[in-house]
Amino acid sequence: MYPEYLVAPMREELTKVGFEELKDAQSVEQAIKSEGTVFIMVNSVCGCAAANARPAARAAAANEKHPDRLVTVFAGMETEAVNAARNLMLPYPPSSPSMALFKDGKLVHIIERHQIEGRPAQMIADNLIGAFEQYC
Repeated sequence: MYPEYLVAPMREELTKVGFEELKDAQSVEQAIKSEGTVFIMVNSVCGCAAANARPAARAAAANEKHPDRLVTVFAGMETEAVNAARNLMLPYPPSSPSMALFKDGKLVHIIERHQIEGRPAQMIADNLIGAFEQYC
């Protein structure tokens, strides 16, 4: 676990634009298995990838067409919530940061860490916006 003072600004990058933090397995399962579209970001301290992932998620969420619900869990903090999210993202391996779009409880799009690292935020956002346009 990281000190809360360290992760607070990283949490706020998403919550200030409408992402809801999920802190336990039950809230993750209820959110993702609900009707409609849900975008979840597994937030992370990792500077190399998360520094572009959070701005990408914010930019995509601002798109005119976006998911019904925006949620986030934080790797290295709320272990139960993160594990629940990762279980719903199977068969993809655990990845932090990562982002996934669910429609009516089914995984329809995912971006793993290896697809985030080394890519500019706008390129990641464009990928997400394409998925939002298709599924939302």
